[in-house]
Amino acid sequence: MIKQILLSLVLVASSAALAADDWLKSLPDFELKDQNGEIHTLDQYTDRELLVFYVQGVGCPIARIALPQYREVRDLYADKNIEFLMFNANIQDDIKRINREATEFGIDFPILKDEGQALAKALGVERTAEVFIVDPKTQEVLFRGPINDQLGYETQRNEAHDEYLKDALNTVLAGGTVDMQDIPDSKGCLVAIFDT
Repeated sequence: MIKQILLSLVLVASSAALAADDWLKSLPDFELKDQNGEIHTLDQYTDRELLVFYVQGVGCPIARIALPQYREVRDLYADKNIEFLMFNANIQDDIKRINREATEFGIDFPILKDEGQALAKALGVERTAEVFIVDPKTQEVLFRGPINDQLGYETQRNEAHDEYLKDALNTVLAGGTVDMQDIPDSKGCLVAIFDT
């Protein structure tokens, strides 16, 4: 009986480890336009220490509300050679709509239009307001999850208790590995991913 319990625990732990590894995908090469028509490629960021991507969606209230938190993290790490970007994989959001949203809400990040959803599919994106930390040299995703625990569905705290993105950046910059078992799913608007 004890052997069976131990074997079950080992199998569960192994499954969880595999699931965590599967959760962290890799970033493909890309060539995408932003809301101002500028082209962005992975190659132009290989001199950066890290890339951070935020999944944006026009009209998503959670993505809008989380924007100042994303900006705050960018500003905090301004001297760390990290590039902070956004991308939009929503089929219904074209460059004009994205540009209007950026203008209306003062979005000062490049928002890459993920035509064909290549980035979203490769990264396993499900919702807006999710963030990814990527090593641009290896294309390995080192973290995915929410910025913090301040926002939820129909809930909002005055202050965050857990700063997932900041903690992950500190861990990665110190040479460590983020324990994805401790990271909850992101809250945000659903991104419809279409098979082609």
